Amino acid sequence: MAITRRDLLLTGTAAAALPVLGSVAGVPVVGAAEAQSSNELPWRHALSLFGKIKYPADFKRFDYVNPDAPKGGIARQIAVGTFDNFNIVVSGVKGQVAGAVAFIYESLTTPSLDEVSTEYGALAEAVSHPDDFSFVTYRLRPQAKWHDGKSVTPEDVIFSLDSFKKHHPMYSAYYSHVVKAEKVGEREVKFVFDAPGNRELPQIVGQLTVLPKHWWEGTDAQGRRRDVSATTLEVPLGSGPYKVKEFVAGRSIALERVKDYWGRDLPANVGRNNFDELRYEYFRDATVAIEAFKADQVDWRTENSAKSWATAYDFPAVSEKRVILEEFVNRSSGVMQAFVPNLRRAKFSDPRVRRALNFAFDFEEMNKQIFFGQYKRISSYFDGIEELMATGLPQGKELEILETVRAQVPPEVFTTPYSNPVGGSPEAVRENLREALRLFKEAGYEVRDRKLIDVKTGTQFSLELLNQDPSFERITLFYKPSLERLGIAVSVRTVDPTQYENRTREWDFDVVTNSWGESQSPGNEQREFWSSKTADIAGSRNIGGIKNPAIDKLIERVIYATDRDDLVAATKALDRVLLWNHYVVPQWTYNKVRTARWDRFGRPAELPRYGQSGFPFIWWYDADKAARIAKKS
Repeated sequence: MAITRRDLLLTGTAAAALPVLGSVAGVPVVGAAEAQSSNELPWRHALSLFGKIKYPADFKRFDYVNPDAPKGGIARQIAVGTFDNFNIVVSGVKGQVAGAVAFIYESLTTPSLDEVSTEYGALAEAVSHPDDFSFVTYRLRPQAKWHDGKSVTPEDVIFSLDSFKKHHPMYSAYYSHVVKAEKVGEREVKFVFDAPGNRELPQIVGQLTVLPKHWWEGTDAQGRRRDVSATTLEVPLGSGPYKVKEFVAGRSIALERVKDYWGRDLPANVGRNNFDELRYEYFRDATVAIEAFKADQVDWRTENSAKSWATAYDFPAVSEKRVILEEFVNRSSGVMQAFVPNLRRAKFSDPRVRRALNFAFDFEEMNKQIFFGQYKRISSYFDGIEELMATGLPQGKELEILETVRAQVPPEVFTTPYSNPVGGSPEAVRENLREALRLFKEAGYEVRDRKLIDVKTGTQFSLELLNQDPSFERITLFYKPSLERLGIAVSVRTVDPTQYENRTREWDFDVVTNSWGESQSPGNEQREFWSSKTADIAGSRNIGGIKNPAIDKLIERVIYATDRDDLVAATKALDRVLLWNHYVVPQWTYNKVRTARWDRFGRPAELPRYGQSGFPFIWWYDADKAARIAKKS
């Protein structure tokens, strides 16, 4: 599906694609011109960060769906790892949340998949805000209901905001500028911001996942009071098109379509949510997951391994066309994936040390030997979104922004385009290792008896490469010999997902691999990723521990961008300064999503530009195809 800021913040979950504004059961559509009686501000049916809104208030459906898609069938998918929690409020902080549980909820707004940054009403039927973006008011749909039949209320919205801000570090930063939420009408809730000028705040407030206050403040079947700050495996109450049908903790979870779902006739739901059941089978090992797919125990697999894509799908069902291999272009997001040294440890505090670790990484040879030449090296924190990537030397508005922090950033920001070291040949590797040793020497190290020694302490430089996926060991083991040639003592350790999560939450690591997805319109999530404020908050996405006042200032420039040109310039400036501080050793990327599926499904003729595959929400079960598969099996 399309990548939004909400998706990028949720750890281990995928945000559901939710219904948008339309008319249902005689309830009229609210157009942009309708005046709000309380403050005379116009009600809007959608919000766009900088561009135009594609769909009018009376739209019938999204262009990219099949309005005649049949309902029924099951889609069996693969999930990686395990789960012991259904409470998304504490996801990433306590326990391991079942990602599919996000699909039972809805937000105030939802994005379309063929626009860059436009949000339409979901639980909310209309929204209004002043020109200075100092507050926003949302009006809930009168027909919006929880699965127990109770109405969704402003009290639910306020409870949800307070819960996420109090118990979820990522959302605490994301919604930090929201100082108050209050009920201002029977179905209206107003969010007040700490200052005017942040044009994205009305939209990110709309992305709030709304929880049922009455359920969380009630008691369970044993009479125990529920606790929104704790993990739970009690099936939660939702308001969306799906609800939890059954689960086996850590192994599987099944969602069933809600037949009397209150929003089923909304125009934005035409052609969507077509499967009667969505099932997710959990695997801790990618090899086992592939074998389960081959054995037809799951229907759909997204393949993240270049090696597996090249070698693991040569089996009869593929040649017989019962299994379809297909790649979908990713136009919706960018990424930084990298080896991340823990800056909280003194040995990584010198940027020359961190740069030296990059010179020891021979990506070109790894790409050839391990990845079958499929990847390209990441060269930006927004890699994949060309408009936002810092290239060449800063010019124009980007240069003006960088001038405001000139004294706080490396001088190379203004004089030298950033580039990664290039290996791939014995000569290049030797030259890169010589440069790495030169950088280490400048940072106070020297080689003694083939060991890289800190001159001040006399101790050998050492590091542990920590993994949670056994299949990733081949990556870290490939990197290990180059580091050892520098005299570094290197260990590679793979732990189970629970241990890994606990260690990273407690900052108990030297180097891990992490990735940060980026939307086409960066904003408040950048504070969660890179700001000093989040560096020491357990569970935050600032896993490396970056604390840099210049970056803090540039993040604010991104958040308070006045138009698209200003946003692009500020993002490029932020990207350039992050790169030249050498906080990570960039890894690799591929701009397509590799998928394999048993041929039981139908899909729209034209998929949405920013929706990647769109599976499973705009696909459907094709009974005729399924019957042909059964005959051939």
